[in-house]
Parts: sequence; structure tokens; C-alpha cells
Amino acid sequence: MSKHSSDVDDDTRVSDSEATELDSSGDELTATADSAPKHGFFVRLYTGTGAFDVMGKRKFWYLVSGVIVLICLASMLLRGFTFGIDFEGGTKVSMPAAGANGPATTEQVEQVFSRAIGNAPESVVIVGSGDSATVQIRSETLDNPQIEALRTALFDEFQPRGADGESSKTEISDSAVSSTWGGQITQKALIALVVFLVLASIYITIRYERYMAISAMATLLFDLVVTAGVYSIVGFEVTPATVIGLLTILGFSLYDTVIVFDKVEENTQGFEHTTRRTFAEQANLAINQTFMRSINTSLISVLPILALMVIAVWLLGVGTLMDLALVQLVGVLVGTYSSIYFATPLLVTMRERTALVSTHTRRVMNRRKAAAAKASGQVAEPAPEAVSMSKSAAPVAVAEKPAPGAKPIRPTGRPSGKRNPRR
Repeated sequence: MSKHSSDVDDDTRVSDSEATELDSSGDELTATADSAPKHGFFVRLYTGTGAFDVMGKRKFWYLVSGVIVLICLASMLLRGFTFGIDFEGGTKVSMPAAGANGPATTEQVEQVFSRAIGNAPESVVIVGSGDSATVQIRSETLDNPQIEALRTALFDEFQPRGADGESSKTEISDSAVSSTWGGQITQKALIALVVFLVLASIYITIRYERYMAISAMATLLFDLVVTAGVYSIVGFEVTPATVIGLLTILGFSLYDTVIVFDKVEENTQGFEHTTRRTFAEQANLAINQTFMRSINTSLISVLPILALMVIAVWLLGVGTLMDLALVQLVGVLVGTYSSIYFATPLLVTMRERTALVSTHTRRVMNRRKAAAAKASGQVAEPAPEAVSMSKSAAPVAVAEKPAPGAKPIRPTGRPSGKRNPRR
């Protein structure tokens, strides 16, 4: 048995707690070695040597994922969603927050609205900051006299100023959306979501085998439920921009899952012909090898989203950009988690139920037990019969080594020589 040298490639690396050995047939056998070097967290993360045991703890990740889904479903059923005006219909009034009498506050706007209309608005929010901040008032559908009375009351109270610094009633704008329009928006959003899921299902089914396809589609459903649940829990407003962002992050989730599955497919190709690692260990190695790729991809995606949120909220005060960026931020984080801790563990669990993988796993475990026993010096003792036979056997005579230059000895004991020509 010889120690595996340090020039192994990425596919034959093992964790820091294992030392890899080769038997006479060339197959790898793994055994624990206390003398193996211990590397730091970031070293293991960047080298992708399989030190993070995701597959071994997949029951824990199933529990975490199940709790998250249950919380999200409970919130959606009990709390519901905060739909934007485009979905429910109503009237929306906007004006600059800055005015001749100082910046407006949400409490002051609610009081002015209640005096002018007779009831409280559905919501009052201030979007943006500084001179670009705007007050957005949402209420049930108002008729023209009510809108005019509200605009007059708001102007008299705050005298909002435009970009030129002049106060004008025209700075107060209003828009109305009917419930019919909201229903059409909802229907189109659902159609777009269904079309995306169907197309994604077709692609995954053609590209991968059925277990990977099932895992990928289950992951998409997980991302959809969790992202929607976060919106329900936090109370984010659901707008058409939210639906667009949701379709975008589902595509990102699928992309991240495909990256991991490609590596799993590469590592497990022909796995049944070797006893090096089990299917679960090969999949775990694939996750480790794609850890940094997933983290870097997510980080690169999150940075522009955060920049978009900063621009939308603090500089421009554009609510649409905020809605689009918010759902993307939530979706990227959920998609990164699901591709690592949900999609691949689910794939491994389903594949381990097949006869091919379960039989191969038993072969690997039996070979490792034999290697561990051999390494620890547990050599089989000879049978008692063999011992008795060796004791009773007669000693074998060993011929003495002739002196240098001596003639060969014949079987009769006489030295060999030339025949007598008379004979």
C-alpha cells in the first residue's frame, strides 16, 4: 500500500480527514489518517477538495428547507399579499415631498386626506430622499370631484415645489386603475409564469436524466414558494415589476442549478465501474468544486441589484426600480441556497433508491472495511489443521554449497569426469 502523492487532480482529492491509498488493483481506498494536514475554512472553500459534507447532513438541510416552506405557506394563507394598485385597482396620487411649508410627513398627509375625503387612505409612502423625494398616496377609486378636492387640500397644506423651485398645483398628479385592468394584469402574469415553467421543464427533461429533471423542477417550485412567502411575511407590495423580477430570478435559479448538475454529471459518469467513492460522495465533491462559482455568481448578481436599489430609493425615488430590484435580491439569495442545499441532496436521495446506486454503495463500503482491517494489521491467522501439518512434516535436507572450483557431484556421490574410452 503506497500513499497517494500530492499531484492528484481535483477529481481524486479527498477531505483533510482522509488519506487516499491504492491497492494492487489500482482502485482507491480511503482510510482516516490523524496525520493529514488541517486546512483553514477559506483554503477548503477555494480548493474545493470535498471537505464540506453537504450530502452527509442532507437530512438537516431537508428539515431547514421544510421549515422555511411551511412558514412561507402559512404566511401566504393567513397573512396574504399586499397587491399594488395595478392588481387591485384604485387611485394613486403623487406629489413632491418638499414644499413651501417644509417637507411633508406621512402622518400629515394622512390627516389632510381624511379631512378632504372623509376616510383614511390605504397607504402613504415617501419614496426617495432629499429634493427628489415624492409622496405617494394610494386609496380606493375616487371620482373626479374627490380627486379635485384632495389636490386642493394638499396644495393648500404643503404647497409642493417642482424642480424649478416654484409651487404649483400641477405638481400634484393622479392616476386611476380599474379593477378590470388589475384582473388582466394578474391573468397575464400567471400565463407568463406557466409558460416559463413549461419551457424550463422541457429543457431540463431533454438536457438531463429524469432524476435531475425532477430535482430541478422541484427546486424551481421551492424558489417560487419561498420568494413569494418572503413578500408575504415582510409585506412588500406586489406589482407588475415584481412579476417580471420573479421570472428573472427563476431563470437565475435554474442557471445556478444547472451549473451544479453539470459537475455532478461529470463526476458520476461511469461511477459504477470503480469503488473510489459512492455516488453521494461524488455529488458532494461536485458541490464543493462549484461552491466558489456559485458564491461569485451570486455576489456579482447582488452588487448591481444593491446599486439599483440605492439609485431607486435614495436618488431617483422610482418605485418601479425598487420593486424590480427587491424581488431579484430575494430571489438570488434563495436560488443560491436551493441549488446547493436542496437540489443536489434531493437528486442524491432519489438516486440512492435505485438498484445501481445502492449496490455500488455497498461495494464501496465493503471495500473500505476490508482496507481498514488490512491497514490496522488484522491479518487472518492460519487454521489449526495447517499448523499441525507443518509440525509433523519431515525436515527437508538441504545440499551444502560446493567449494569454489570443485567438480559437480553426481547423484551417486562420485565426482563427475570423462568416461573411460574402454567402456
